Amino acid sequence: MNLQLIFEVLLTNWHIISFFFMVAILYAAVGFGGGSSYLAILALTGILFTQIRATALLCNIVVVSSNVFLFVKQKELNFKKVVPLVLLSIPLAFFGGKLKINQNIFFILLGFTLLFAAITMWLSKKIISSDEKPIKLNIEKNATFGGIIGFISGMVGIGGGIFLAPLLHLTNWDTPKKIAATASFFILVNSIAGFIGQYSNPDFYIDWNLTSILLITVFIGGQIGSRISNTYFTPIQLKKATAILIAFVSIRILIKYLF
Repeated sequence: MNLQLIFEVLLTNWHIISFFFMVAILYAAVGFGGGSSYLAILALTGILFTQIRATALLCNIVVVSSNVFLFVKQKELNFKKVVPLVLLSIPLAFFGGKLKINQNIFFILLGFTLLFAAITMWLSKKIISSDEKPIKLNIEKNATFGGIIGFISGMVGIGGGIFLAPLLHLTNWDTPKKIAATASFFILVNSIAGFIGQYSNPDFYIDWNLTSILLITVFIGGQIGSRISNTYFTPIQLKKATAILIAFVSIRILIKYLF
């Protein structure tokens, strides 16, 4: 990509790039990838819906990769409990990503997914694990939960952490730190599987000129977010602010494609 083309892409899409940068900072600060907000932003643009999913998943991968590395280094990932969660989610995320869906179905599914994400984020203060001893879910339940979330995530273009984390907190699956680590790993592997599924589709298309700039943008934003963490805002404040934005976009999408 030459300098003139880079300048043209920046000038044409400065608003998208700016929003992605802010989202990456916010989500990295609270331990998520940001896929739901990337989708919300792209859904309001003229970008092809077939490209929206792939772009959001790639941005997810970039943002959560460093988080997963840190969690592994800190030994916060209990792979004996994590593996059953991703056992079915990875192949089903791949299948969901490969699945062909028309534009109306995609946006309706996206609208409900974003609305669920917004409600979850708004109520996040009420779904923090207690100090009670974590319960041990059986392998079948872990695999089933992970598989369902993985399939939906692959279809829509998110990593699934926004679904998984509340579920793990509500069931007192483990400590909050280990749940955050598990959600980050879950987002990473499902985003990779979902993207590969989309890439293997004959109709796959992505604008690499814009996407490469967005990937650099979210990488920088993610690094900043992971460092500022709770310095200026609490996770609850950040989540509630983001929830309002996502809810607004989801309602707009549903009104447009349902009525």
